[in-house]
Amino acid sequence: MESSSGSQADAQTGHAAQTGPGAMAKLALAAIGIVFGDIGTSPLYTMSTVFDVNHGLPLTRANVLGVVSLIIWSLIVVVSLKYVTLIMRAHNHGEGGIMALLALASSSVMDRPRLRTGLLLAGVFGAALFYGDGVITPAISVLSAVEGLEVAEPRLKPFVVSIALVVLIALFLVQRRGTAGIGAVFGPVMVLWFGVVAVSGLLNIGRAPDILDAFNPFVGLAFLMRNGWIAFVSLGSVVLALTGAEALYADMGHFGAPPIRLSWFVMVLPALAINYLGQGALLLSDAKTVDNPFFHLFPSVTLFPMVILATVATVIASQAVISGAFSMTKQAMQLGFMPRMGIVYTSEREAGQIYVPAINWLLLIAVVCAVLGFGSSTALGSAYGIAVTGTMMITTFLTFYVVRYAWHYNWLLCVLATGFFFVIDFVFFSANLLKFVDGGWFPLLLGAIMFTVMSTWHRGRELMVDEARAHAGTLPLAQYLDGLLARETVRVPGTAVFLNIDPDAVPHALVNNLMHNHVLHERVLFVHVTNRDVPYVSRDQRVTITPMSHNCYGIVVTYGFKDEPSLPQALRDCEPKGLVVDPAQVSYFLSHATVVAGGKGMPVWRERVFSVMSHNIGNPAAFYKLTANRVIEVGSRVEI
Repeated sequence: MESSSGSQADAQTGHAAQTGPGAMAKLALAAIGIVFGDIGTSPLYTMSTVFDVNHGLPLTRANVLGVVSLIIWSLIVVVSLKYVTLIMRAHNHGEGGIMALLALASSSVMDRPRLRTGLLLAGVFGAALFYGDGVITPAISVLSAVEGLEVAEPRLKPFVVSIALVVLIALFLVQRRGTAGIGAVFGPVMVLWFGVVAVSGLLNIGRAPDILDAFNPFVGLAFLMRNGWIAFVSLGSVVLALTGAEALYADMGHFGAPPIRLSWFVMVLPALAINYLGQGALLLSDAKTVDNPFFHLFPSVTLFPMVILATVATVIASQAVISGAFSMTKQAMQLGFMPRMGIVYTSEREAGQIYVPAINWLLLIAVVCAVLGFGSSTALGSAYGIAVTGTMMITTFLTFYVVRYAWHYNWLLCVLATGFFFVIDFVFFSANLLKFVDGGWFPLLLGAIMFTVMSTWHRGRELMVDEARAHAGTLPLAQYLDGLLARETVRVPGTAVFLNIDPDAVPHALVNNLMHNHVLHERVLFVHVTNRDVPYVSRDQRVTITPMSHNCYGIVVTYGFKDEPSLPQALRDCEPKGLVVDPAQVSYFLSHATVVAGGKGMPVWRERVFSVMSHNIGNPAAFYKLTANRVIEVGSRVEI
């Protein structure tokens, strides 16, 4: 694995080392606001979904104890041991998340092309499922919070879906403004939320103190053995308590691992465990509260304030997932799995705060469809688990290859460590597959669509590279220029930049420009942009310059998957290496390729999908921050 990721990456891993106790507390507070919103709002719907009458699990003392025990020990084993202890160590130069893990795992098996291809496919599907999570999390979270109105005033039930839709639409409409303004209150609000959650649970444990028996893991195991098939089915709802576990890993680059671990063990895990115990005690003492045990924890006089607080908390949880979808889209673009889309940077100080309009509106449409189609948080619970457990299972799968091939641990130890967690993930995933007809198809459909888009784009770009090489024939770019400039070729003043999909191939734009204009600029730069499997590439390693004959230069610009691409800045970075370029005096020649499906490398329908994406999505001039009046597009026809 290459180690030169620059000072930014070092900063990502050095949060704890560079800060004292006071700054660590601030980071931990910020982490509570950003990282734990999803898993922190799971108590709103988990218990009611487990004991939903349609799932067939009787509400008995033994079953309540067993379910609460499974929830608590799932939080301990899956979140504390798997994510916080093991997987957060598998960072990619300080960055986490499934795309960062995929880059780390695939780079560790570069000498095994077939295995690397398999890992890429698995990782891309896991990333695709994350978009399903990005749809269902806002829908189920906000809907479950607003459903508290039914407990406070049953006559408001017909308005729950409408109110939830208003909140969700408002949430997506404000995305373009960024989160800098409201981000400062995320931490204090979520601290208040976890405090209220813990106190409400603690006050209700006294209703049935024997709920504390749930701390015994054998109570959960006895529940599984006693109920057999019904218990297996109930695991599909128990796993809802773990939603948001991926966020612990995905957001590691923002805060560093120590603040996240501190927040989890000191506040979040205790608060969640106490609340689930309180809900269990409430159910043991009053079975009628099974419709919504979370809100029944509170006195009636506090219900409306709690609905407001819960709604704010779920909006924060949704914001984290939506922001995560934006960040993952940018990473996928950098790694070549998504077409170039417009990115708006919503903060002048934080490069990570971005807004992707196309993804925002697609998510909004899907969220509205989910709310209208399912109509309740309990119904959405059937759809939620598959996306969550599928991503968790793929994360564990990729972690094995990191531990084995990047860290070089003993093979048996790797199998035992990751295999233990993989079995748990697989059991949860299998239990959720049983809910396919009841809504599990929804995230799988979303995942399949996104996987098709991502894999088709990646393969299509490979075919474009192959076509570019074939277009150049056996003649490399340097030889082509020697032959061209050996003849009388008119040179005009200025600097021309040709973007090149293959550094050794002849760009389509060059050939077509010569065909139509019969001139060549006095200085020509052939720029090839590539990406490394690291989050950041330092400025001093950003560009590599290869002088060619006749005042021509080959330039390779290298970005990490979290870098912000800017070709004008990259040209300025050439100056310390002896090539002075004024970006304001450069003409950028881009090839506007019309892709024609020829059925050579993919099924025709996939090539047509790629053709549509390449025609309608992606503006390289905007993506690389080129000045609009310095760009010249030259058309070409490419058959793949």
